[in-house]
Amino acid sequence: MSGSLISAVSWVKRGVALQNPSQYVLDDHELERVSALARIELEDAQVELKRAHEAAKSMGKSDLDEEDAESDFEVEVIEGDKNGDEDDWVDEDEDAMDVDSGAPAEKTTTTKVTTKDDDLSQYNLDDYDNDTPGDNISHFSNINNIALFKNNDEDPYITLKDDEDQGEMERAELEVLPSDNLLVVAKTEDEISQLEIYVYEESEANLYVHHDLMLPNFPLCLEWLDFPPTSSSSSINNDPTNSGFGNYIAVGTLDPEVEIWSLDIVEAMYPNSVLGRPDKTKAHIPLPLGTGKKKKKKTKSRQVEKAYHVDAVLALSWNKKQRNLLASASADKTVKLWDLSRDPTISGGEGGALRSFDVHKDKVQGVQWNEMDPAVLLTGSYDRTVRTFDSRAPEGGVGAFLGSDVEALRWDPWNESGFYVSLENGLVLNFDARTLSSSSNLSQPSPARFTLQAHDGAASALDVNPHIKGCIVTGGSDKLVKVWNIEESENSKGGKNNINVSLVQSRDLGVGKVFSTSFSPDSPLTVAAGGSKAKLQIWDVASNAAARKALGGKLREAGKVLSERNAGEGGVVGLVSDGEESDDDGGGDE
Repeated sequence: MSGSLISAVSWVKRGVALQNPSQYVLDDHELERVSALARIELEDAQVELKRAHEAAKSMGKSDLDEEDAESDFEVEVIEGDKNGDEDDWVDEDEDAMDVDSGAPAEKTTTTKVTTKDDDLSQYNLDDYDNDTPGDNISHFSNINNIALFKNNDEDPYITLKDDEDQGEMERAELEVLPSDNLLVVAKTEDEISQLEIYVYEESEANLYVHHDLMLPNFPLCLEWLDFPPTSSSSSINNDPTNSGFGNYIAVGTLDPEVEIWSLDIVEAMYPNSVLGRPDKTKAHIPLPLGTGKKKKKKTKSRQVEKAYHVDAVLALSWNKKQRNLLASASADKTVKLWDLSRDPTISGGEGGALRSFDVHKDKVQGVQWNEMDPAVLLTGSYDRTVRTFDSRAPEGGVGAFLGSDVEALRWDPWNESGFYVSLENGLVLNFDARTLSSSSNLSQPSPARFTLQAHDGAASALDVNPHIKGCIVTGGSDKLVKVWNIEESENSKGGKNNINVSLVQSRDLGVGKVFSTSFSPDSPLTVAAGGSKAKLQIWDVASNAAARKALGGKLREAGKVLSERNAGEGGVVGLVSDGEESDDDGGGDE
């Protein structure tokens, strides 16, 4: 298994991001916010800092008491001389000079420094300040010939710009135009996890990294939202706007917490909010990757908690209609419902998750709100079931037994009761929730509206086109990204509708095993994909003539017009290589 991969990709709609993102400022207010967010008491931090300085002082490296450190060093040198081990001390030059040349001979055992053969007498430093009268401007006697310039830009001898000019250049480099898309990529490379925020200029077929954010652990899922979360310190707002809207990304990692970051703040050190951090012991202090000692494998699960997750967060879903609600699915077998308008601090039984649902018997791999019915959740699990229920009355839900572990799931935005599920065995199933059995009786496989053998191996990625009805994209461990067209026609005999599924286009985008595929929120046939090679690729499916022919009718029906642009490398846009990586087909996919 490679240490470098992209586990999730999320688009940001055009015009949402601030055109000029804010720079992160670590001031007193931000320190107060971070202290509350990380559950670190100021007194505890001071004690730990004092201990660190004492440890450094014991090693002779403390900068708090330079005189003590120097005296300790001199004692060590003198003791070394008493032992007569002068041969162990090596000077850089044989003609070494004592620091204190006027000291008695018996005290010349202190530290020595070296100098060149020629001393400083040639520079006549004793008479340095004795300048002769009238010689003060001898170097500028012909001052009338000095050229004067209005500003530094006109002076050819000044190559550095003014601070204001440098600031303008930096702002121009960070500018996000209303015609640009942002893409947030959850990436791990060489055991370092981070969010990379890309800018995609579709008209220029240009993709580049805008900035990145460091993460504390391996990222598993992403969810974009525009609702400003309440921070642990409600009196401090580190967001550049107070409009009730914003540009945020929620991140689930191997930690049992959900971090929410503002995408409009560059080089931020801490997230805007953390959901599910139960106490001070969960502070975000970097920990060693391991002790080097073998550890016994855990044999029993952690005790489930109502207010927070106790295992990795595997999936997230933001409610676009009730914007303060976020759902999370976890390896602790539960689904949590969070109110982003509440203080996330968990203390005295307050704060934490709004609701907790334990409708599954194994890890919950997927969760999504139904946009047409905003109180309804869809969940899928390693217990090989998928369930849908009203979050206000989860006991009345329905579900289906699938026969294989769930990889991904999506509601059909064109059908209130329809949804798709992709499985570990490569199948993609489509269900109508109205025909499913009660979730309390799921012992036999449930009939699907249609079944599609999408991939050889796990169908690990799935998305439904929000622009074109009956168009989905899948990605699998066979390294292929596939776009499908689903045609549904009424049965003339009054029976079930006829459903025809055809492959529009299949392509290896060079991302390795595909872990994430996502349609653009603005362009009807643009797909982003990432996988085991830690490479992001943007695929313009419409650059293929067969794809345009297959989906042209649906595009016209939806009122979508494809812009004419250079197909480039078959419609695939990736990050321009800097020449440092030369082996694209190297290992890391197994």
